[in-house]
Amino acid sequence: MSTATAPRPVSTRPLVAERRRPRPRAAVLPTVALVLGALYCLVPVVWVLVASTKSSSELFSTFTFLPGTGLLDNLGDLFAYGDGQYAQWALNSLLFAGVGAAACTLVSTMAGYALAKYEFPGRQVAFYAILGGVLLPGITLAIPQYLLMSKIGLAGTYWSVLLPCLISPFGIFLARVYAGSAVPTETIEAARIDGANDARVFVSVALPMMIPGMVTVFLLQFVGIWNNFLLPFIMLSDERIYPLTVGLYTLLSKGSGTPSLYTLAIIGSAVAIIPLVVMMLVLQRYWRLDLISGGLKG
Repeated sequence: MSTATAPRPVSTRPLVAERRRPRPRAAVLPTVALVLGALYCLVPVVWVLVASTKSSSELFSTFTFLPGTGLLDNLGDLFAYGDGQYAQWALNSLLFAGVGAAACTLVSTMAGYALAKYEFPGRQVAFYAILGGVLLPGITLAIPQYLLMSKIGLAGTYWSVLLPCLISPFGIFLARVYAGSAVPTETIEAARIDGANDARVFVSVALPMMIPGMVTVFLLQFVGIWNNFLLPFIMLSDERIYPLTVGLYTLLSKGSGTPSLYTLAIIGSAVAIIPLVVMMLVLQRYWRLDLISGGLKG
């Protein structure tokens, strides 16, 4: 007597996998877009790095991306120019970017935390006004800021560049969003039940939780202030307190009469990139720690 065997169910896994497998064209297009974007961003940097190795005679007579032989001479001429004027510009940029970014990060963190965790009349109006400030180009505020600084006698000083950097609408918006998601309201209430006042709650509870967001605000502000040209160009008239952006611009403007200054401007631009790279390498560990801690929660 023969026994009938039940038919085996047909596996649908290969079909599902085949359906989920992206089409070749759909996978290629994003890759091509990313490669083009990377080339658009990196080619100017590569050109600056290569051109900084060329002497004045090699700069206009050799292939664009062919390294030269004048790197060390260019560095020596750069730091010897104007009795160390480039070093003074670099220190000014470090002062503007470091102090301005640190102060702006603190102000943005406090304002964002207050907007996210406190209920007070006009909170939504203030938040929407900040959103409007995010959409407002900074160039439209340069002239009014100069008129205000001139009115109070601060135009042409370090304060004329530092004070406008204290308030960043985007920094406040970012801090508000991060505080709303990273600082649990229950933790704040528990700290208040334990007897902590608002200042103690902010410093001891909220601030450590917001460090990754603060690092992001600091880095964005540091890069923005370091690369800012228009504000110090309008505010400052003394070359001794110029930042690197305005100082290198003066080298380029003088280069039409003295072509050797072109190489100084190029090597100066290459050296100015180094602090930004170091800043990114030093601060990225805070983002990694935040991702690890987020993965361990719950």
